[in-house]
Amino acid sequence: MRAQLLIPVGVIALGVALSSVYTVDEREKALVLQFGEVVSSRTAPGIGFKIPLVQNVVKYDDRILALSTQPLEVTPLDDRRLVVDAFARWRIVDAVKFREAVGDGGENFAKNRLDGILNNAIREVMGSVPSTAVLSDDRTALMNQIRDIARREANALGIDVIDVRLTRTDLPEQNLQSTYDRMRAERQREAADERARGGEAAQRVRATADRQVVELTSEARKQAEIVRGKADAERNAIYAEAYGKDASFFAFTRALQFYADSLKPGSSSLVTEPDSLYFDYDRFVKSLGPEAAGN
Repeated sequence: MRAQLLIPVGVIALGVALSSVYTVDEREKALVLQFGEVVSSRTAPGIGFKIPLVQNVVKYDDRILALSTQPLEVTPLDDRRLVVDAFARWRIVDAVKFREAVGDGGENFAKNRLDGILNNAIREVMGSVPSTAVLSDDRTALMNQIRDIARREANALGIDVIDVRLTRTDLPEQNLQSTYDRMRAERQREAADERARGGEAAQRVRATADRQVVELTSEARKQAEIVRGKADAERNAIYAEAYGKDASFFAFTRALQFYADSLKPGSSSLVTEPDSLYFDYDRFVKSLGPEAAGN
C-alpha cells in the first residue's frame, strides 16, 4: 500500500521540481512574476528557478525588432501635404520597465505605442521644415531628429529606438494633378522669361549689327568716292595730256567710246536717223570742238 502511494507522490514531486525550473536562451529576456509583480529578471542565457504555482515566467525577445508605420499625412511649413511612412528598428533594453509599461499586452501592445510615438515625432519634425527639404535626397538629418524624439519618448517603455528611416514621402493622389499643373505653369513661365530675355538680347545684337553695317557701308562708300575721285582726276589728267599731244587720236577714242556706249551688251538693234552723227565721223569729230576738228 505504501509503495502504491509513493509512486503518485513521486510523480507529483517530479512535476513540481520540473515546474520550478525554466530556461532562457541567448535571444530572450525573462521576468519572474509573483501575483503579477516582478520579483526577478534574467538576461543571461541558462537555467533559472522559480516557486511552482506561485511564480510564473514571462519572456521577451532580446533581438532587434522591426516596425513599419502606416501611411501618414503631414503638412510641412509650405502647406503642401505629404504622405509619409517610416521603418523603425527597436529593442527591449529594460524588461522590468517594459513589463510595467505594457502589462500583459506584450510586444504587440508595445508596437502600437511605438507606432503612435513615431507618428507624433514624424509630424513634429516634418511640420518644422518646408516640403523641399523633405523631398530632397539628403534626409538624414530629418530621420535622425525623428529617431531622437522617438527614443526619448520610448525610453519610458524600456525600449531603445535604434534607427528610423523614411521609406516614402509622396504627395497625396488628389494633390498630384494640381502640383503637376503648378510645376508645368512655373516651367512655362520660366520658358517665356527665357524667350523674352533671348529676344531682347537678339534685338540688341541685331541693332548693333545694323549700326555696324551702316557705319561700315558709309565708311566704304566714302573711301570708294575718294578712290573714284582720285581715279577720275587721274583719268582726266591722262585725257588732257593725250588731247594736248594728239587731238585727232583723242577724237578717235571718243568716237569709239560713243559707239561702244550705243551698242550695249544684249542690244542688237539701233534706231537712228540716216544723217545722225553715228554715221558721219567728220561731223562727230567737229562736235568735239574746234581743236579736235582742226587736226
